[in-house]
Amino acid sequence: MTYKTNLGRRSLIVGGAAAAVAPSWLNLANAQSGTIKIGFPVPLTGAFSAEAQDQVRAAEIAIKDFNDAGGFGGRKAELLVRDDKLNPGEAATRTLELIEKDKVDFVVGSLSAATQLSINAVCRDRKIIFNSISQSDAINEAKDWSLYTFHEALNPHLTAGAVGRYAFSKYGKKVVYLTADYAYGHEMVRGFQRAGQSMGVQTLADIRHPIGAADYSSFLPRIQALKPDILVLCNFGRDLVNSAKQATDFGIKANTKIIAPVLLYTARQAGGAEAFEGIMGGTSYYWGMEDKIPAAKAFNDKFRKANGGAVPSDYGALGYAGVRSVLQAVLEAKSTESVKVSIALRQLRYNWYKGEQFYRKCDHQSVQSVVLVESKSKNMKDKYDVFNVLSIEAADEKNLRTCDELGHKIST
Repeated sequence: MTYKTNLGRRSLIVGGAAAAVAPSWLNLANAQSGTIKIGFPVPLTGAFSAEAQDQVRAAEIAIKDFNDAGGFGGRKAELLVRDDKLNPGEAATRTLELIEKDKVDFVVGSLSAATQLSINAVCRDRKIIFNSISQSDAINEAKDWSLYTFHEALNPHLTAGAVGRYAFSKYGKKVVYLTADYAYGHEMVRGFQRAGQSMGVQTLADIRHPIGAADYSSFLPRIQALKPDILVLCNFGRDLVNSAKQATDFGIKANTKIIAPVLLYTARQAGGAEAFEGIMGGTSYYWGMEDKIPAAKAFNDKFRKANGGAVPSDYGALGYAGVRSVLQAVLEAKSTESVKVSIALRQLRYNWYKGEQFYRKCDHQSVQSVVLVESKSKNMKDKYDVFNVLSIEAADEKNLRTCDELGHKIST
């Protein structure tokens, strides 16, 4: 994907020279009157590129909504997209450049539990708001958190808890986990195990694989030999596609229900109906909710118009909400100053696309619903109609880890 800047190299050089000799009061005036810049580091290349590109498409709609409504006192917003290559070091470097070179006002983005922590560390140290749109438990914990840290996405505790409570009661108590060996996978397993404690759920094995694995054939005979009621695919992106395909081909579904904490729309599209048939999981959003939720219909229609009739994915919707929440907080705060916008975000109640949401005050986690879906291969209205919505677990702070457990002294 190609992103154009409004200024050429010559203009940037001249502008930089002028800024060097301009009085400080003029620089401050320019900062208060220029474009509102939002840095957007996401993995445009790598195993999660399909999801990241949808995040960009949806984030651009949030920018358009803001600008079409007049912006902030006439100030328009701009999205500065950078490729973090799914690498924590690269993510930190790109974020630092966005802050120090591009002078962004805010940062929204990430698509990895690891990269979001490195992005957050850079933003926290420089007192720049970061609104993460990727799942993580750690980012809400006191050791990584700050006044400037917000988490728009679901977190593994909430997601795995919702899926586990539904699945363990219906499909059985003997469980094997096939787990991507990094923070996302580890945190999801922990979430499932905690949800299953009171239900007598037994972990038969937690089998770990490296991120980006292409071949799962060595794991499948062991999984089959354990005879689990449920196989949980605790992985993401291409890893989810590959493991679902190979588990299906191996015949695992004959005696075992396959579930995933995050059943990705993009993964289902890439993997196809046969590979994902009957797989159940959770998601933050499914476009098919538009039949019952007006905000979903409004968001979907804007996305369709901008993208040739395509519908938004779950992680795409997070890109939209993450950017729109920050820009709404600018309007509420009547400022782009980080502390004032942070206070406004803490008080925000919003319904951008899926129902009512708000940020919990102690840790800035977005409190929201979890959608439970199952992949289908029959009675599909069109190529986008890939899931049945089984249930929606309503937004409830009680489903999150407590503020005290996260290390925050003041709980809500």
